[in-house]
Amino acid sequence: MARPIGVKAAKAKAKKGTRESEPISLEKYETMRSDRKEDLAVRERLSRHAILDSLLAKKEPLSEKEIALKDKLIDDMMSN
Repeated sequence: MARPIGVKAAKAKAKKGTRESEPISLEKYETMRSDRKEDLAVRERLSRHAILDSLLAKKEPLSEKEIALKDKLIDDMMSN
């Protein structure tokens, strides 16, 4: 039984892998790196906001550690 048309080509392509034909320039790499740093900083800030929101939304009294964390997060936000 013969394989359908294109099966051999598809298998060969899958085994070959995907590799970029040209290397990334240093300028492009540095741009990508700086964008990544900015993205991570924004994600960190959003994460801290979410933690603070959850602490502020709690109905029951906060533990000492939670109060200390809440105060630290508020201080960090006010300083930035």
